[in-house]
Amino acid sequence: MKNIKLLFLPVIALLITSCSSVKVMTDYDTKADFREYKTFAFYKTGIDKAQISDLDKKRIMRAVESELLAKGMTKSATPDILVSMFTKSRERININDNNFGWGAGYGWGWNPWMWGGANRLNVNQYTEGTLFLDIIDAKNKELVWQGIGTGALSINTAGKKNERIKEFVAKIMAEYPPKEKK
Repeated sequence: MKNIKLLFLPVIALLITSCSSVKVMTDYDTKADFREYKTFAFYKTGIDKAQISDLDKKRIMRAVESELLAKGMTKSATPDILVSMFTKSRERININDNNFGWGAGYGWGWNPWMWGGANRLNVNQYTEGTLFLDIIDAKNKELVWQGIGTGALSINTAGKKNERIKEFVAKIMAEYPPKEKK
């Protein structure tokens, strides 16, 4: 029985880490020369349209600013690029069937008489959030790069929310600027 419990530890660890990961996708204009972009500002019109609290907008903007400054860019009143954001969220449900291993009986299928026949379904409801970060060429007002991060949101405390937002932004901005093809 002790060995069976040890088998479940990696499964639990995988479930916990899979919920905290942020999946990132990016797209960009292949004709844009990202080496020319040295300064940035936030695109107020776009940010005002984001349907999240002003506190979350500030958290995202601070995280983006920190990432861009770390990349050697500077904030400017006459920027090369404008940064905008868009968010969306949806409720998700995870259902895990834990009727496997010794409790599943012999062969394929489910055996209700093993281990008391209890239903071992775990149902987990959570909010999945998506953050879109847009980089716009300030001169010609065209989108040149977009990063999209999707993952589970943790909204327990302001501190945890701040850390989760930083994680989202850091993973998205790790892909900016796009790597040059060799």
